[in-house]
Amino acid sequence: MEKLHGEIRTAPVPEDLKSVTALLEATGFFYSAEIDIARELVQETLDKGDAGDYRFIFLDGPEGLRGYSCYGVIPLTRSSYDLYWIAVRRDLQGKGAGRALLAMTEDEVRRNGGERIYADTSSREQYRSTREFYLANGYIAAADFEDFYAPGDGKIVFMKKLVP
Repeated sequence: MEKLHGEIRTAPVPEDLKSVTALLEATGFFYSAEIDIARELVQETLDKGDAGDYRFIFLDGPEGLRGYSCYGVIPLTRSSYDLYWIAVRRDLQGKGAGRALLAMTEDEVRRNGGERIYADTSSREQYRSTREFYLANGYIAAADFEDFYAPGDGKIVFMKKLVP
C-alpha cells in the first residue's frame, strides 16, 4: 500500500463541513447538489456519531484536508458496503493518495465483516479517470445504467469482492 503523508482520522469535526465542500468543489467533478449531499453525510455523522450510517477516513495535512472517503453498510444486506465518496486534492491525484485511502477503506470494511464494496460513478467522459481508478484497483463494472442521471450521463456501478 502507498504511504499516506499526513494524519489519518475517522471522526468528522465541524470544520469538515467546509473542508469537504472545498475539496469537492476544487476537483471540478461534482455538481453543487452532489456536494450538498456529501456535506449532509458529514453533518448527519456529527449529529449521530457512531449511531449514524456513515463512516469516514480523513487525510489531513498542514494545509488542511488532503482527501477523504465515506462508506457504510448497505441497508438490508448482510455484508455489502457502499463507497459513497472518495476524493483527494487535485495536486495529489495520480500520486497514490486515492489508492491508499481506498485500501484503508477496504481494510475497514473487511474488519467490520464486509464482503463486497460497491461504488457508483458517472459514465461521462470527465469520469474516465475515476472508472480507470476503480478498474486498476481490482473492481469490476457490475452494472451500467444508460442515461441514469441525465441523457448521456449513465451510472456505472463498480464492485469488488473483499473475500476470496
